[in-house]
Amino acid sequence: MGGKRYSGSPEDADLARADSLAREIFSDVANKWALLIIEFLGERTLRFSELRNAVEGISHKMLTQNLRMLERNGLVERTVHPTVPPRVEYTLTEAGQALRGTIDGMCAWTHQYIGHIDESRRRFDG
Repeated sequence: MGGKRYSGSPEDADLARADSLAREIFSDVANKWALLIIEFLGERTLRFSELRNAVEGISHKMLTQNLRMLERNGLVERTVHPTVPPRVEYTLTEAGQALRGTIDGMCAWTHQYIGHIDESRRRFDG
């Protein structure tokens, strides 16, 4: 998937700098809720209640905060349909779909190494 490339200053992408935009983006999307929301929205467009049911354990407040953050970062698109009551749907943007590929890789890594990690934790905690 050849996506649009946006340019900024080299400092914005410098991971060594504490004030870089790249670090801010990582901080936003590298949390369990954002990763799960992106994974579930990668399957299809969902309404808020459908997404809340799909992401087991997430509170209404956390889902709202994460959806707003993902929308602000251009990863999720929010569509309000003019019905009574209003119907709101969420879908991944092109950038969100591209990030989902990385998340899928993390999921595959987890499946591959979960036994190793579980064993290591038991040894460490024992």
